[in-house]
Amino acid sequence: MGELRTRFWELPLEALNRDEWEALCDGCGRCCLHKIEDEETGDVIETNVACRLLDPQTARCSDYKHRKAFVPDCLRLTSKLVKQVTWLPETCAYRRRAEERPLPDWHYLLTGSHDAMIQAGACVSGRVVSEDDAGPLEHHIVEWEGG
Repeated sequence: MGELRTRFWELPLEALNRDEWEALCDGCGRCCLHKIEDEETGDVIETNVACRLLDPQTARCSDYKHRKAFVPDCLRLTSKLVKQVTWLPETCAYRRRAEERPLPDWHYLLTGSHDAMIQAGACVSGRVVSEDDAGPLEHHIVEWEGG
């Protein structure tokens, strides 16, 4: 990983270098979960069904570098796209910074540990099922803590 500037997460998203952008991610795993769109309202409904590349125990992508080769519709978030995607959780560091809000108190860049995120219930590790094992998405609708 390259050099990270002191308190880089307080900068506008557009000012971050590639390493800082990647480091901003808290690793919650919620963007890697399947969603259902309500056809009548357009609301996005969350599930606990993970992309086949997401490790259900760690909430980490098992092949992040090559993920688009295996999951062509996987989104590569950019500062522009973050402002357009409506389904990012309220706790998402990218969303919060795009909205000029601070990182959540549990974010590892503030605490130095991912444990606070897990204790706050913001991480999906240990609480998801792989899409390969899930069956119908409608059977897996959830409401995650923290928005």
